[in-house]
Amino acid sequence: MSESPPTLILTGGQVLTVDPGFSVAEAVAVSGREITAVGTDAEVRALAGPATRVVELDGRTVLPGINDSHLHGAAYGMTKPPFAIDVGHPAVRSIADITRAVAGAVLFAAPGEWIIGLGWDTGYLAECLADARRFPHRRDLDEVAPDNPVCLTDFSSHMVWANSAALRACGIDADREAPAGGVIDRDHDGDPTGILREAAQGLLQAALPSPTVAQRRQAIRGVVDELHSRGITSYTEPGLGPGGTGTLFGGLSTDNWTAYAELVAAGELDARVSVLLLPAPMGGSADDVRKGLAELRSPESADPRLLRAIGVKIFADGVPPNRTAWMSEPYPEGGHGALCVHGDTPALQVDELREMIGVAHEAGFQLGVHVTGDRAIETVVDAFVAANAASPRPDARHYVIHGDFIGAESLAALAAHGYGVNMNPSIKWTISDLMDEVVGPERSAYQWPVRSAFEAGVGVCASSDAPITEPDWRQGVAAMLLRESKASGRRSGADQCVDLARALRAYTVNAARQDFAESWKGTVEVGKVADLCVLDRDLLATDPHDITGVEVDLTVFDGRVVFER
Repeated sequence: MSESPPTLILTGGQVLTVDPGFSVAEAVAVSGREITAVGTDAEVRALAGPATRVVELDGRTVLPGINDSHLHGAAYGMTKPPFAIDVGHPAVRSIADITRAVAGAVLFAAPGEWIIGLGWDTGYLAECLADARRFPHRRDLDEVAPDNPVCLTDFSSHMVWANSAALRACGIDADREAPAGGVIDRDHDGDPTGILREAAQGLLQAALPSPTVAQRRQAIRGVVDELHSRGITSYTEPGLGPGGTGTLFGGLSTDNWTAYAELVAAGELDARVSVLLLPAPMGGSADDVRKGLAELRSPESADPRLLRAIGVKIFADGVPPNRTAWMSEPYPEGGHGALCVHGDTPALQVDELREMIGVAHEAGFQLGVHVTGDRAIETVVDAFVAANAASPRPDARHYVIHGDFIGAESLAALAAHGYGVNMNPSIKWTISDLMDEVVGPERSAYQWPVRSAFEAGVGVCASSDAPITEPDWRQGVAAMLLRESKASGRRSGADQCVDLARALRAYTVNAARQDFAESWKGTVEVGKVADLCVLDRDLLATDPHDITGVEVDLTVFDGRVVFER
């Protein structure tokens, strides 16, 4: 208990502490930047002084501040106007809708000015779903933008759709080869269709106009304000560094570390941001990791509780919707996908990936590895274990990012070493119907086996991967409880549902552990930082189908009310 009166008291509700026993209190007190009391209404009300603000909860729920543990904050901010147009579902439902949106942007653009958009998804485009299905093509965009280069990144950020002007501007023709880890789709005559996958995206994205650091700061501030309205006070920025230079707007570039650091120095960052450094691009090598880490070795922040580089991100393979996740069993249409690292053969790529992981591990970093296919996941987990055997570290906390098709043996190995997995339940909700076609119904139902991961003893985190999905933890929680699809409402892998306590842990205390910060954030306990989220109702009494309708009434960050509905 604090000796001085609290600055803020929340009382008369349900305080879900998310402590080890998932205990429920009635009230919480804040003094300055810390939680100083958690208990009954009577106990906490008695601490109030003349200057204490007392918020009557009237049965509403208090949670720890939400931690979206895989959210591309800077990139998400730059997917919005004035940086880009929205070509995602539900704003668009057809190729025709997209071309209309592009035509509208052309009206306000100078000749030769880039038209940039984000969010399209073939799973919701009418022409792609028709009996005579077809994929988007450069000619669709040429009709409405003959003189403006167009670059439209898909919802997964693993594929772009470009017009002929953009291809010409970047020298992409029938003779241009894709970079390692990338694919340029081609017509029967060998000409590019305008679809570039994985590392090949960089051929276009590197040519896009780059926002200034001041514009990046503006984008980040806008994102943080949005996150406050959603009750989110912490997030992991999963990949900033030289490996992100060629991404859309340099959304994963070192310039964004600079923008964050300047916000902290100016006292303008009202969120706790953990950063994975990105030394190597998709399709990179162990040498790229070494060079990138040398460049990024000592990024500094004025306040490590606000901004801290905690690890390194590596890309291992692609994503299932693009058939680029490396799978043991073939896709229904053929092929197994592949690793997206340097190497001319699968065996050489495996060796390269193991070396990349070993280099970062030996340098003392936590590793977060983007990996989705079961065969790729096995390779990554084996590499974690091998790196630790060669250079033992007692608490490295490496983790698998996404882990779509992680198997039982890989889960057991992660648990045995205290490693984790960061899953994306909102993406499951978004694409589960599409995945039936991509990998078959059985594998689709298993995708993101949250319950199996919890039961194996793995530290499970849940995240939005924004801008891939909206940073809406409520949708993520509902998806973990229900495993229902966005399009049809059909349940997909109901045996992988979890209860509310586990779902909330994935967005709070487990995410804090991923940040090496569970001693000071992630639960509502005395001594923890005062990051809190007040909902508009009793969450424990809310039907899972209604969780997406829950509103955030109040967000407290570092002891200050930063959002109030």
